[in-house]
Amino acid sequence: MRAIPVSCPSYLSPAVHSTLIAAIVFAVTLGVPLQGQEAAQTTAATPRPLITQTIDESRLTTLKGNTHPLARAEFDLGTAPARLPMERMLLVLKRSADQETALRKLLDDQQDKASPNYHKWLTPEQYGMQFGPTDRDLQTITSWLQSHGFQVGSTKGRTVLEFSGTAGQVQEAFHTTIHKYIVRGKQHWANAGDPMIPAALTPAVTGVLTLHNFLKKPQIQLSKEPVAAKLIPGKKRPELTFGDGTHGLGPNDFATIYNSPAFNGNITGLGVTIGIVGRSNLFNGGQDLDNFAFNAFGCCGRFNIILNGPDPGDLGGGEEAEATLDTTWSGAAAPGAVADLVVSASTNTTDGTDLSEVYIIENNLADVMSESFSSCEAGTTSTEAAGVPLLAEQAAAQGITYFVATGDSGAEGCDDPNSEIAATGPLSVNVLASTPFNVAVGGTVFNENGQTVYWSTTN
Repeated sequence: MRAIPVSCPSYLSPAVHSTLIAAIVFAVTLGVPLQGQEAAQTTAATPRPLITQTIDESRLTTLKGNTHPLARAEFDLGTAPARLPMERMLLVLKRSADQETALRKLLDDQQDKASPNYHKWLTPEQYGMQFGPTDRDLQTITSWLQSHGFQVGSTKGRTVLEFSGTAGQVQEAFHTTIHKYIVRGKQHWANAGDPMIPAALTPAVTGVLTLHNFLKKPQIQLSKEPVAAKLIPGKKRPELTFGDGTHGLGPNDFATIYNSPAFNGNITGLGVTIGIVGRSNLFNGGQDLDNFAFNAFGCCGRFNIILNGPDPGDLGGGEEAEATLDTTWSGAAAPGAVADLVVSASTNTTDGTDLSEVYIIENNLADVMSESFSSCEAGTTSTEAAGVPLLAEQAAAQGITYFVATGDSGAEGCDDPNSEIAATGPLSVNVLASTPFNVAVGGTVFNENGQTVYWSTTN
């Protein structure tokens, strides 16, 4: 067994873990939003249809590597009811090799000051027309899904296509059954075997992002014991008294220790929108955000809560705390910015974090996107491993700077530092942070020249 490296909770200690740093989103370095500039001109030749054969349901291709590793016989409690809702599934679409080459060239040009396409970002619609399946291919895929009874949504960027149905329809269309599993006392739904699709679709379809609800983990680390904190009336900052020798951390502490330009008015993120990936709503409609920004510290940017579909409510624990931490500290680091927390409820087949990420990208919602969730590579299906970088690539082409928390466990990404003392899983990192198109942010330790210099029992 290997020990899991763990830092102290970010809001208590000078050791700051990656979920906070990802939330701090270096949008503060942006003087103006990156979006809104003239979009790049067409850089790819007119896409050609990839589906060239008639769909034959008797000629199938198995999508290998798409059974979750925890969907095992020892956890299996049997087949799901045929009417079990399988909502908001994400079909991952493919592009041609020529389209991928043209897209990589565009991404390079968008970062090259000598290029006429420098910082000329695409809209989701432009991205879809240039780098997604053709209208004909998309109609073929949509018609096939509808022929099996699925409700099919729309797609602007043509990276993923949302559709909904039942477990019975999934079995009919994808030739895999959905089972109930109990793992570590928690119930999950998942496909029991690799799905199959008609061979004619494989040039344009990678597969379903996930057919299970083994969800990603929030990267926040919670204190094992309650910590006393009190706000003194009439003062602009709280006085935090901890009995274990750790220190309270406020926005001005961060600004001072990191020498941030945000609090001297030079660069505040004014005009920048930060999209926060979430799957839990906040306590009492976001009261904690107001308490943090206005009542406690008298600072920080504006916050919005955007519901993408049904309201999952306040899920409590690390879920709600992660959403609060990411949103408040984004505003703390960039007090001139607007932080939009996008909340999507998880379904029996799709993680709410994936739905929130798609919402931010498909709606071109933000200049910066921050995600503090983790799924280790070793526990990721092949379609998810393909879909994660495709979405990050679309975000990059649209000018969205995408930050992902790596977690504080290094290569022990399959283990949970909140519930495990020693690592038992395989060596693996956070798959969300491992693409070439996002900024992977790890935990840091403040360099405050020794605690006795910066920290004081009187302030």
